[in-house]
Amino acid sequence: MKRFISILLATGMILMAGCGNSENTISGEVKDNQGSTVQGTGSNAGGQTGSSQGTQSKGYVFIYNGVTVSVDGNMAPVLEALGEPVNYYEAASCAFEGLDKVYTYGSFVIETYPQGDKDLISVIRLTDDAVSTPENIYIGCTRDDVTRVYGTEYTEQGSMLVYTKDGMKLSVMIENDVVTSIQYFSTVLDE
Repeated sequence: MKRFISILLATGMILMAGCGNSENTISGEVKDNQGSTVQGTGSNAGGQTGSSQGTQSKGYVFIYNGVTVSVDGNMAPVLEALGEPVNYYEAASCAFEGLDKVYTYGSFVIETYPQGDKDLISVIRLTDDAVSTPENIYIGCTRDDVTRVYGTEYTEQGSMLVYTKDGMKLSVMIENDVVTSIQYFSTVLDE
């Protein structure tokens, strides 16, 4: 129940934020905040790893079953590759013309915003420790793990460490020195 309320609150915060006013080539490796190469695979619920296949992506990416999910990327190929979500929700966008959409895939949630005839990804939220970032940061690891991988060039917003890169944000919530939430955000909602 506590997890459900946390997810509900985070979704509401994103929708309310929308109502207010350097590219990386990923090819089996990912650069951390200092430019060092880290393993370019991400774990998933099946225990397998998947690497992207030369996809151009902005900022930090999430990889699940070999599918690279990138903020501000087109949702259509991601949806085709991942298949039907466990849950789907849509509502009229208060920031754009069209529908905001929320796709829930068990251990992660993807939110989109309309842009012309496309749905672009605004938020990727990891919801449990069955998935991790490609750099192997997951819910339950420590603050030291996060700063070791992503560095110390972050903004602290309450209990969140916010890393900004290539027009997107990676937010890691820390409570009692333990990661409790990981979210990738588009800065399109900041404009």
